[in-house]
Amino acid sequence: MDSKRLSIIALLLIAAAVSMFLPQLLDDNSDEGTSEGQSDEHLLNLEERSVRLTILYDNNPYDGRLETAWGFSCLVELGDETILFDTGSEGEILARNIETLGVDVGGIDCLVLSHDHRDHTGGMDAILEARGNITIYMLYSFPSIIKNSATSTGATVIEVRDATIIYEGVATTGALGTEIREQALIINTRNGLVILTGCSHPGVVEIVECAKEITGKEVYLVMGGYHLGSIGDTGLSRIVSGVMDLGVKRVAPTHCTGDAARSIFMEAYGENYLGVGVGFSIDF
Repeated sequence: MDSKRLSIIALLLIAAAVSMFLPQLLDDNSDEGTSEGQSDEHLLNLEERSVRLTILYDNNPYDGRLETAWGFSCLVELGDETILFDTGSEGEILARNIETLGVDVGGIDCLVLSHDHRDHTGGMDAILEARGNITIYMLYSFPSIIKNSATSTGATVIEVRDATIIYEGVATTGALGTEIREQALIINTRNGLVILTGCSHPGVVEIVECAKEITGKEVYLVMGGYHLGSIGDTGLSRIVSGVMDLGVKRVAPTHCTGDAARSIFMEAYGENYLGVGVGFSIDF
C-alpha cells in the first residue's frame, strides 16, 4: 500500500473520530456552562430583617450599670425570634447583666456558639438552667462533653459544618478556619449584611469574604471580636485596608480586638466607627 493511500486512510480515521466525539465534547462544555451558571443557586437566600443587637457581655465598658469581664455575648432580637450569640465566660456575670437590662431569658429561642473557648461558652449553663429546652447551634468540632452537657438539660444540639440558615434572613457561615474553627452569624438587613463575630480566629477579612460569597450581598457592619491584639502596626494597617476594600460600611470591633487595632479602625472609619462595649445596643 503506497504512502498516498495510507495518508487518505489516516485522514478518514481522524474524521470519523472527530464526528464521534465532537458532540460529546460540545455537551460537556455546555454542562460546564450550566454548572457555572447554577452556582448562584447555592448562595444563601436571605430575606431582609429588622433587628436589634445588644451586647450583654464584654470586657469593654459602655453602660456603667453593667459588669465587664473577658468574653463576649450579644442578644439578637428579630421580632418573632430571639438569638443569643455566645455567652461570655462567667454565667453569674451574664445573668446579672441580663437582669439589669430586663432581658427575658425565656424569650430566647436559640443559642449560637461561635467557637469552643470558655470566654464564649462559659455562661451556657446559666442560660440552660433558665431555658433548658433551647436549641443550640454549635460546630461539629465541639467536644462531646459540651454537647452532652447541653442535651442533658433538654436542649437540642444542632452540629454545624456548612453555612446554615437559622431563621428567615439569618444564617451561620458554617465552620471557618483550621487551627481554631469558628462560625460567625449573618443577618441581612435593609442596609446590608450585619456580621457578628466571636473572636475572628479565622481572620476578620476571611469572615467578610465568606459572608459575601455565600450570600452575594454587601456588608454593612461587622461587630464583635477581631482578635488583633498581637498584630503589629503594619499587619493592622493591612487588615483595616482589607476590610475597607471589601466594602464594609461600618465597624464595631470589641472584646479581643485590642486597643491599638480599635484606634486604627477608628481613625480609618471616622464617623462609621462604633465604639461599643457591654450594654451597647443598635437597631436596624
